Amino acid sequence: MARMLAAGSSMMSSCSQKLRAGLWLVLLGLFAATAPAWTKPDSLKEVTDSNWDKILAGEWMIEFYAPWCPACQQLQPVWKDFADWGDDMGINVAKVDVTEQPGLSGRFIITSLPTIYHCKDGIFRRYQGPRTKEDFLSFVDEQKWKTLEPISSWFGPSSFLMNLMSALFKLSMFIRRCHNYMTDSLGIPVWGSYVIFGLVTLFLGLALGLLLVFIADFVFPSRRFSSDYHQKYRSVPMIPLQDEGQEADGEEDDEDDEDDDAWRRRAGPPEVKPAYADDAVRKRTVGNRQEEEEDT
Repeated sequence: MARMLAAGSSMMSSCSQKLRAGLWLVLLGLFAATAPAWTKPDSLKEVTDSNWDKILAGEWMIEFYAPWCPACQQLQPVWKDFADWGDDMGINVAKVDVTEQPGLSGRFIITSLPTIYHCKDGIFRRYQGPRTKEDFLSFVDEQKWKTLEPISSWFGPSSFLMNLMSALFKLSMFIRRCHNYMTDSLGIPVWGSYVIFGLVTLFLGLALGLLLVFIADFVFPSRRFSSDYHQKYRSVPMIPLQDEGQEADGEEDDEDDEDDDAWRRRAGPPEVKPAYADDAVRKRTVGNRQEEEEDT
């Protein structure tokens, strides 16, 4: 009996040891299976509108993709494998979802998907080579990016022009979400949504115009309403104005007087006739009249 109990206890202890060993193996297997999944999110970084400026330092390879794009879906496994080599090569591998980050889509002017950019200390170049892991590795390791022409500073993501483009893309996405909310959630027809946006645009334009007028009046006030203008012209005596007709008559009289004076100066003094000459002319005239009457 004692031997049977001893044999049973030894069997129980051996079974428990086997169970412990099996449990440890299972735990190690689970850890080994889940370890790559834990490291992949860290190796493949995600860039957003709020943290995009961190790509201006260091070396980066950035993929712009959309979940609905078939070419992007085919590239995702290759891009993840390439990201696993990023730490060993001293390069940051990142991705950008353009459907969630419209500001970055406008900042980089993404017109096709997927689009890949290489960035080295704030200088951006667009990658247009083959899309395999080996090609990506050789592009970085052999520094083939030096053969590509960098993007102009005018169209760089940190330029003033691209900041405006980013704001425009954000506004368009906001309008689209508002349109979807009104048509899907509130049940407003599509034409009703367009009418609402038209009225809002009209009122915003009027408000902006009034604001610009107020700013212009404040910065460049009119001289007629300034205190200096009134003080300057308040002390000037007012001269009554003549009527246009009187002014014209006065000017004509002055011109006639001047003409008469000039004619007198040219003609000289008036000729003085003797008095007897006038009497002779008068008698001759009277005699002629008498003769005419006698003849009649």
